[in-house]
Amino acid sequence: MVTGKAFEYVILLEFQEKLTNKTKVEVIKNSSYKIAKECFEKLNTEQQGIYLLTASFSVNFLIDIEPKLSNGIDDKDILQLEIQADSQGEIGDIRDIIIIRSLDGWEIGVSAKNNHKAVKHSRLSSNIDFGEKWLGVGCSQEYFDNIDRVFMPLRKIKSSNNSQQKWSSLDNKEDNVYVPVLKAFKQELFRIYNLSPESTAVRLISYLVGNKDFYKVIKGDGVVEIQAYNLYGTLNLPFQHIQPKYKTPIVQLPSEVLEIDFKPNSKTTLIVKLNNNWKLSFRIHNASSKVEPSLKFDISLLSAPNSLFVNKLSIK
Repeated sequence: MVTGKAFEYVILLEFQEKLTNKTKVEVIKNSSYKIAKECFEKLNTEQQGIYLLTASFSVNFLIDIEPKLSNGIDDKDILQLEIQADSQGEIGDIRDIIIIRSLDGWEIGVSAKNNHKAVKHSRLSSNIDFGEKWLGVGCSQEYFDNIDRVFMPLRKIKSSNNSQQKWSSLDNKEDNVYVPVLKAFKQELFRIYNLSPESTAVRLISYLVGNKDFYKVIKGDGVVEIQAYNLYGTLNLPFQHIQPKYKTPIVQLPSEVLEIDFKPNSKTTLIVKLNNNWKLSFRIHNASSKVEPSLKFDISLLSAPNSLFVNKLSIK
């Protein structure tokens, strides 16, 4: 958490420093900003330097492909920089940094990642209706009955052992917990999909990947990768006669779920394949070392349409 928040802070800081002499800039110093700043300050001097250099490379490139960052309509057109609360991700807006020109009705967002490419970390439990939350269609009673058969014994273990028993003490955890929950999830996802195939495919990507366009900036070891999720056509726009230096094409959304199945030789991971080359990995695990009646997904994007703009910059 510390490194991720620190990276958000330095990206916002670099936008502020590089754009202040070009346009009017306002930083929204909300609670998320303060937390991110504190996380950056926890890093040692060498780490801070690497983070700042990585952010500098990234922001320079984004300024080149987003002319509206540097150019306002007039003196009243203020560029606002804000770090979003993590809770926005729960409703499908996974952007960490929001950049807004209210006068022009324009905004873009950046998702900042430190050394990982996961798109979502969602929970499953007897009380969570993933269908309603993700796709706008409530899960069936059959689904809740199926997963409650798994979670009810876990609730009893937690209450009878004062929440101290560890997952490592359970026998056949994968067969008794992970596999039946994943099977129930798979069956329910297919049921919802069959009610409205195209809209479900679109909603699945919109919730997990993002319901608003954004740039993903992934900090690696000596490299930074920038991806343009131009799903709805709001990125990479010109400002009057000023064109972006590079074009980021619109990424085609899916219309079909082609397959949902277990990853070969795995009892913890489902692979969901959609058309237009979308493919997601759903790896389930216990979020805590102690037994509790819920599980967590690490959801990663394995592939996307070839039109997804990707640029890797070497940091030297």
